Amino acid sequence: MVILEILVSVFIVSLMSLLGIVTLYFREKTVEKSLFALVSLSAGALLGVAFLDLIPESFEYMDVKNAMLLVLAGFLLFFILEKFILWHHCHDAHCRHKDRKTALPYLNIIGDGVHNILDGMVIAVAYLADPSLGVITTIAVIAHEIPQEIGDFGILLYSGMDKTTALLVNFFTALTAMLGAIAILILNVSFESITSLLLPLAAGHFIYIAAADLIPELQKTVSKKESVLQFVFILLGILLVVLIGEFFAH
Repeated sequence: MVILEILVSVFIVSLMSLLGIVTLYFREKTVEKSLFALVSLSAGALLGVAFLDLIPESFEYMDVKNAMLLVLAGFLLFFILEKFILWHHCHDAHCRHKDRKTALPYLNIIGDGVHNILDGMVIAVAYLADPSLGVITTIAVIAHEIPQEIGDFGILLYSGMDKTTALLVNFFTALTAMLGAIAILILNVSFESITSLLLPLAAGHFIYIAAADLIPELQKTVSKKESVLQFVFILLGILLVVLIGEFFAH
């Protein structure tokens, strides 16, 4: 049953890659205005899951110091991946890097594929630790996938792909999350401790995405009104995690 839940959750996350089709029916300015709210909600959800669920859950498997060392290791691991695998991660509907336009779609596909595999692993690990934690983690992943996938779709369009091809490429890249989930299911059969090790690593993953990727995007806004709204949406993201946790706890 847990295996089915993992695969269904990862497939639902993969479907977020098709959200780019929604942008076809709205003006560019409308899409850009809504992205800051989605990015804010995403940042709050990721931080909420990391600090309120994944890290406390990891304390049940190991002492605090070792768990926090693995959280730090997870943070640094994703810094290295972003730096040395040429990870291009964009949350704007149109990334303007003209000098890299030819290589841009390939960099994006490779980076997004690695990212999706890791997301699949994170979801599988969370479910194996506790099904309710798996649901919360899936929702957090979906929250940050929404702005990311819209941005990825924009990158592919900007690079010259037609809309249909861009949607299909984005979807098949998103399906690589299944590989990550299946890898964890296979490894967990032989190494039961892998779940306890990957929980704090997953927390480091989420903290890195929120702190190094999403929040810097929000810092670009200087408007007081938008800054207040961003903070409200961050709090809503955290509140969402708390409420879902309370719901599934009962």
